Amino acid sequence: MADFPDKVNTHTSMRTHVSPRFSPIGVDVCFLKSSIGILMIVELVFGLLVWALIAGSRISSGDGAFGWVIFVAIFLWILTIVIFVFYLLSLTPKLPMVPWAHLSLYFNLGATVLYLTAFITNASSVDPTSIKGSYKYNNRAAAAFFAGVVMISYGVSTFLCMLSLRGRGSNAATSQATGNNSA
Repeated sequence: MADFPDKVNTHTSMRTHVSPRFSPIGVDVCFLKSSIGILMIVELVFGLLVWALIAGSRISSGDGAFGWVIFVAIFLWILTIVIFVFYLLSLTPKLPMVPWAHLSLYFNLGATVLYLTAFITNASSVDPTSIKGSYKYNNRAAAAFFAGVVMISYGVSTFLCMLSLRGRGSNAATSQATGNNSA
């Protein structure tokens, strides 16, 4: 009994650990500086230009394809705003049941394909024989250009999401095949 101290400290400290699900909502400035955040801002700004230019152009009765272009532009612009807000306010850790990495990959891939069709539709409607500098020509040509920019930015976002998933999803088999043994 000589080894047992006569006074034992029973004071314990309580560590308060806030789960990411219940942490306060705040703006993630690091997301705005990331490549995905910058690309989403580009998609939002130029996507707004696409649908504003299409909505502001004079559409005749034979231009039914512009309904598709404006649908793609507005629909993807709204969805991009929603996803942007989720990432900006760091809401993604609060919803761990949603596979955010896969959702971003599939969204960007689908948006790339949809904007490709909208770009082709819009660019083919620009009449090269119309008077350059006219209102109809300028709006359609500018909308086609910006649709191409948005399509490329969604494509780059798809590529970055794919690289992110590929890096995150490595397993023991791929580690052995590439020679990355950490043991």
